This record gives sequence, structure tokens and C-alpha cells, in this order.
Amino acid sequence: MGVPAFFRWLSRKYPSIIVNCVEEKPKECNGVKIPVDASKPNPNDVEFDNLYLDMNGIIHPCTHPEDKPAPKNEDEMMVAIFEYIDRLFNIVRPRRLLYMAIDGVAPRAKMNQQRSRRFRASKEGMEAAVEKQRVREEILAKGGFLPPEEIKERFDSNCITPGTEFMDNLAKCLRYYIADRLNNDPGWKNLTVILSDASAPGEGEHKIMDYIRRQRAQPNHDPNTHHCLCGADADLIMLGLATHEPNFTIIREEFKPNKPKPCGLCNQFGHEVKDCEGLPREKRGKHDELADNLPCAEGEFIFLRLNVLREYLERELTMASLPFPFDVERSIDDWVFMCFFVGNDFLPHLPSLEIREGAIDRLVNIYKNVVHKTGGYLTESGYVNLQRVQMIMLAVGEVEDSIFKKRKEDEDSFRRRQKEKRKRMKRDQPAFTPSGILTPHALGSRNAPGSQVARNPRQAAYEMRMQNNSSPSVSPNTSFMSDGSPSPLGGIKRKAEDSDSEPEPEDNVRLWEAGWKQRYYKNKFDVDAADEKFRRKVVQSYVEGLCWVLRYYYQGCASWKWYYPFHYAPFASDFEGIADMPSDFEKGTKPFKPLEQLMGVFPAASGNFLPPSWRKLMSDPDSSIIDFYPEDFAIDLNGKKYAWQGVALLPFVDERRLRAALEEVYPDLTPEENRRNSLGCDVLFVGKLHPLHDFILELYQTGSTEPVDVPPELCHGIQGKFSLDEEAILPDQTVCSPVPMLRDLTQNTAVSINFKDPQFAEDYIFKAVMLPGAKKPATVLKPSDWEKSSNGRQWKPQLGFNRDRRPVHLDQAAFRTLGHVMPRGSGTGIYSNAAPPPGAYQGNLYRPLLRGQAQIPKLMSNMRPQDSWRGPPPLFHQQRFDRGVAAEPLLPWNRMLQTQNAHFQPNQYQMLPGPGGYPPRRDDRGGRQGYPREGRKYPLPPPSGRYNWN
Repeated sequence: MGVPAFFRWLSRKYPSIIVNCVEEKPKECNGVKIPVDASKPNPNDVEFDNLYLDMNGIIHPCTHPEDKPAPKNEDEMMVAIFEYIDRLFNIVRPRRLLYMAIDGVAPRAKMNQQRSRRFRASKEGMEAAVEKQRVREEILAKGGFLPPEEIKERFDSNCITPGTEFMDNLAKCLRYYIADRLNNDPGWKNLTVILSDASAPGEGEHKIMDYIRRQRAQPNHDPNTHHCLCGADADLIMLGLATHEPNFTIIREEFKPNKPKPCGLCNQFGHEVKDCEGLPREKRGKHDELADNLPCAEGEFIFLRLNVLREYLERELTMASLPFPFDVERSIDDWVFMCFFVGNDFLPHLPSLEIREGAIDRLVNIYKNVVHKTGGYLTESGYVNLQRVQMIMLAVGEVEDSIFKKRKEDEDSFRRRQKEKRKRMKRDQPAFTPSGILTPHALGSRNAPGSQVARNPRQAAYEMRMQNNSSPSVSPNTSFMSDGSPSPLGGIKRKAEDSDSEPEPEDNVRLWEAGWKQRYYKNKFDVDAADEKFRRKVVQSYVEGLCWVLRYYYQGCASWKWYYPFHYAPFASDFEGIADMPSDFEKGTKPFKPLEQLMGVFPAASGNFLPPSWRKLMSDPDSSIIDFYPEDFAIDLNGKKYAWQGVALLPFVDERRLRAALEEVYPDLTPEENRRNSLGCDVLFVGKLHPLHDFILELYQTGSTEPVDVPPELCHGIQGKFSLDEEAILPDQTVCSPVPMLRDLTQNTAVSINFKDPQFAEDYIFKAVMLPGAKKPATVLKPSDWEKSSNGRQWKPQLGFNRDRRPVHLDQAAFRTLGHVMPRGSGTGIYSNAAPPPGAYQGNLYRPLLRGQAQIPKLMSNMRPQDSWRGPPPLFHQQRFDRGVAAEPLLPWNRMLQTQNAHFQPNQYQMLPGPGGYPPRRDDRGGRQGYPREGRKYPLPPPSGRYNWN
């Protein structure tokens, strides 16, 4: 499932699930960075119990970021990962558990996708390096300017795979990081931390789900635990819904398409490598002091509230007059299952179902129309009723032909609009472009550092006029050449290669024309559509895949060996007679070992991460498995436009042949390689203030060799087994830093121990229900929220979890006042770091000073009160004061005039009783007669239900 496409569809259809994160930034004082105190209440107006980190979503952007220069070495990568985790922790602030899961060895069904990604990454990386070198040579040959090429080894992101030295080093660094935070960060002091590194088998997010499932099955589990899962994959939403936990939130970095990326040659923004001209970099700042400040903003985080998504789905899936009782939990499970048809990490999506074409909405409508005939729901606790699924799929098959024709019409219409847009832009482009000091600037940026100053404005204007006069006049009927210039005779015929239309990939299937099914099977599978036996085999494999995927999401891995053995999916109309197809899987299967998986997913170009004798199997022409590692491979666009959207036609790995070839090279492994090739387990960490600390320490002192049950009363109900860790972190033992730039922990008090989840029989079924005692969260959606997804207006998410949070607001007059008060050019930012003037902290402009209350810093304290005009405050600035205290409030709005050398005069407070307990108005109008002490009595406004006036 395409992450951007699904998230875009979900956020548009259900906008209220998104909440912007309130993030408290670290402060800096005298050059010393003051970290955020995560032990304080969460500024998002919510408290989370458990935070789960899908670490691969953190590792990739920290090691090879797309919108900023990459770290120079592995040590900088580790520090970047630490800082990213710190930032997430300070936003979420978990109170019970932090679970960090790195992808381990994946099931075979996932390995096929990993293999495709890594072969693509290797091929694209080598092509990019060749292209970069070619462009560099061309620019230098023309006399262009380029910074000296850094001599550094290209980072191969394929090393982020279990079994490599990089992942082994990452596990050591994370152990050090956890120990450091447990010793020094107050927000971690009572926290239980579990690290599941790459040696523990399973994908990161599925290890997290497996932990939650197994803890939910324990009698001590708190059914109202508030979970927060961090990750960018779309399947995290499905996994969160599959837990049936009432309080589940996902935090992810906000997806912003088309982020600016620096050029790989000149490190400047605004163009790609292929468009680089080798121009010198513009000076940034008066003395180029801003050269290293790249224009890339730090990514913002958002929350996805799955409890609000459940509200949306409950309203959308509710059906009247059903022949069976309506169950919202079962309906949500069916919705999750139907989303698998539009694509997932294990199966290709059906040809007729595309997210951007509203495929999920179409499936839901068909589901609501057909479910009356099915007699029940499609799924139950991760198991599929194929007879009912067949009715849904055949209903989709009936409209497949119209879907393909509508897709073709939409694509043709889009191309026409794009062609007209290009013609219009070419026709309307100006005859000249002002440059130099006359270049258009955004408002407020003309005085920015690096902007040019007019030395001779008159001469510059004259040159611009001459440029305008020298350009040939163009009449509306003038014909244009392909480069946009007027043709000399006005009648030259445009060549075919100069056409505005972009070249389209050849499509031999033509799904919009009759005979599309025969052409599809002939082109994609190289078989005739009349071969019923082969089509049946494809459909059966796809049905097995649907059953495997759903069970994987709800029960865990049903088989480590199963995979879908084709590159393409069948049609929905082929799902006939699937009710009798078997959906059982081989039991007792085991995952690959880490180095075995590397042999299954790596291209030969990444063989340097493998032992020499294993690496030879990838490149030796006489190798028995050399056909698994093609140097080049075809990419079928499959109706798409870009290569990354296409299908990589790689041969599938035969597990038996692979294992047979590896048996001959296993004896060549060193002890260190054998250690990296073994499967590990999770590790649990606690600090000295945690109730488990003394219990674990006693296990090490007694030298217990048998697994010991975790006491749930000491660990918020967590259950499992403890076993001693040979590489444990123990109190009073120095924890050496694996990163040279970070210090060793010489006074360590944290402790670690191996942890194993509760074990169940292989045929045990985890019930997909809401647990007894779970409290349904308060309803968030209001009647007006149902219209926000379809009214076409820009939807702005709320800030934090408190719907009534009132954002700080300053109007134009306030900004003008700040502009007068704040000194300009005295610091690197908008506000100066200079200390405030003496006496600046004597009163508060916005709050009354009550009896016994200390003085509060006052904003804009160098204004002259005698020059102010004090009028009635705007409604949005009115304050409510306690009637029982006769304090005179300072008026919340003052229009003040600043004069040079004005001395600060503190406001005078008078604790004088007035009518009804309000203070009297002072005579501050420059000699005018003051109002009488009692004043005019006005009645209070009637109660409206929004404000409490009493």
C-alpha cells in the first residue's frame, strides 16, 4: 500500500483524526543547552502510558536524509538517531513503558519486497553516481564552479538489514543510550524500557503488536492503557485498529511532498544534479556567515487518533435491518481486511482497485450492499470466511470493465489539461526577466541578509528598458518555435519530437479495450487466458495471501516460509469458486538466520556486508545460485509513469537451493560472524528508582540459570520471563561509549536483563474484541465534523488533544508595537538575547496584581503611560476577575507611543474597594476629570452557555 496515497486519502476523508503536536523545544542559556524536562505534564493535554518506536522509520531518515546533507560518518548517524528519539520522547512523555523495535529477520513473504527494494536501491545508486560524475566533468570542462569533491565512501543504505556490522553496532549504541538516559533524564526514572534489536526475528511493528497481543491476554493487563506508536508506514493504522484497544494513537512526521533537496554537486537548492550549471554560490549574509545554515525546516509531528477514526468508521459502517446483530468491532475488522485489496507489503494490489480512484470507498459501498446476503461478517479474529469474500469480489468484478474505461478517460482528460497548461505558460511568459537589484522579492525579504543593494538604480532601470526594447515584438498571431521563440516565417510545422505532450510508456495490455483479460495474462504471465488451471493457481495463491496477511495482523506469523510466487495479481472477476480453497499453513516453520536473509535479499553490489566466501556465491559464474543475483533486470511500469512505481522483475529465490549452497560455506564463518548470525531476544532496562531494579539485581547476585517469571505488581502488569544477560548493563560498572564523541558512564545505576513475552500454544487464538473493563473514550466528533471531509475547504487540524485550547493571538497593532519596542539587528534571530533593562520586571500588563502575589515580568515596559490611550479592551482580550478581590486590573490593551530616552515608570496598583468588589477606574487621562468612584452600574450579560459569568 502506497504510504503517501493512503495517508492522503485517509486525512482527506477523516480529517479530525489528525492533531498537531505541541512540542516544547530545548532552551539555550549562555551557550549551554538546557534539555526539556519530560517529567512535567504533557503539553498536548494528554498522558500516554506506553510509547512504541518502529525504529526503522527513525534509522533511515537519520542515516541518509533526503532534505539535508547526510551525516559524515557512522558516529554522527548514531548521534542523530539519539536526538530523534529524544525529540519523540519529549513530545509523547510515556509514563510506564518505552518499547524500541528494530526490524529483525522478516517472514519469507516480506523478503520478496525487501529484495526488490534493495536491488532497486543498488541499481539507482550506481546509476546516480555515474550520472553525477558525468555532469561534474561536463561542468568543469565548460569552466563552471563546483566545490571540491569530498572523498568519502558512499553510504549503502542496504546495510540497514539484520546481520550486518552496522546493525550490530546500532544495538550496542542503543544500549548505551538507554543506560545514559535512565541515569540522567528525570523523565526516564520510573520507566521500563524494552529493546528488541535486529537479532530478534520479526518486523519491528509486528514485534510491537505481538507484545501488545500477548500482554492483553494476561489477567493483570490494564485495558485502559494509552498506547502511542511511532512510525510512518500506512499499515500501522491497520495494526492499531486490529488491537481493539480503546486508546491508541499514532505519532508520525508530517508528510510534506516536494521537499527541497540540495544538489548533489554544488549543494545548492532549486535544481537537481542533471540541471546543475556550476554557478558560484550566492553569498549568504554580509560576510557569508549564514553559508552553513541550509534552508530546511525541522519536520513537524502529528498525532493520528485511532479512537476518532473508530468513531468515523462506526458511523460509516453502521447498517440497519441486518439479519444478524451489528457489531462495530467486527465491522472494523472487515474494513481493515478490505484495505488489503488495494495493496500491502506482501501482495500486489488488484488491477481494478487504486486508492486514488476511491477503491476503498467503492469496496465499502459494495460491502454494505452485499453484507445483507452474506449472513455475517467477512472475518473473525483474523480468520477469513472465503464464501462471503467471494460475494464481495464477484460484485467488484461486475464493474471492472467500467472502472478501466473510466480510468482511461480520466488519464486522457488530465493529459489534455496539462498540455493546455504548458501552452498557456509558454504563451504568457514575459519577454524579459528582471535580474539583479530588480529581481522580484517576497514581501519583507528585501532587507534580508544576502539581498543586493542598488548602487546605481537609474543605470539599472535604463538597462532594463533597453532589454525590453531590444526584444522583438510579438503579435497574438505569431507562431512559436519549440523553444518558445517566434518563428521567422510563422508557418513552420512543429516536429513530432517538439510536441508539448510528454512521451507515454507503451501499454500493450490496454485494459480499456475489449479483450483486456486475455492480453493481461499473456503479457504478465505469458500464458493464455483460456488456461483455466493456471488462472486457478494464481487465484488460489492470492487467496492464501489474503488469509496469511490477515492472520499476520491479528494472530502473528502463520508461516515463516509462505510467499506469493507471482509478480502480478489476478482480476476480481477471477475470484469464483474460492470458498472451497484451503487456507491452512504449514506449522512449526522457523525464520531464516540473519546472514541467510542477507543472501536472499542483497544484490551482488552489496556483497561487501557478507563474509568473503558467502560473497563469492553472488559473483562467481560457476556458483550454483548465480541466477539469483542478476546484474541488470527489467522494470515493468505496469501502467504507471515512473520507474519507482513499476514492478521489478527479479527471479524468486528457491529456499532449498539457497540452503544447499550455504551449507558448503558455513564452516568459513568466524566466531564474531557466528554471533551475528544467531537469533537473539529482547532486553529490558530499568533505573535505580524502578521497583524492578532490586529484583533484577538479586537475580544476578544469586546467579539464577532458569527463566524467572516477571512480577507484574512491580512492572505495571507486564508479564513474561527473565533470564540473565551475558552482556548485561549492571550498577557500579562503567558503560563504555561506542561513540567516541560521547563520554563513558562511570557512575551507572541502571540494570538490564533478557526478557521474553508470555508463550502460548501454536493454535491459540487471540480474541479481536475490546477487553472487559475497557472504557470507551469520550466522543470527539460533533455533527459539524461529518461535513468537513466533503466541503472542499482547507481543513486545519487542532493543536494538542484539548479541543478548547485557545491559541495565542496578536493583531496588527500588537505586531506594530513589538516592531517599535524590539531592537532590530541586535541578534541573530527576531528577538535579542540581551538582558532586559533594570526595573523591567515590575508588574504585568495583562494580569491584575492580587493581594500577596509576587511581581510578574511586564511586557513592553519602556512605554510612557502618560502617552497612552486606554479604551475598552476587545472582546477576545477581556479577562474575568475574581469578584472577591478588589485588585485593579491593568487594562489589557494599550496603544502606546514610543519616544527616545523614555524612562520606565512602573504602573501603580491601588487595592481600593469598588462596587461589587471591582476596583475603581483611575484618573489617568492626562488631567481630565476622573469618573465617579461608584460609576454606572450595568447589568451583566445573559448566560449563553459558553462563558460562566458567576
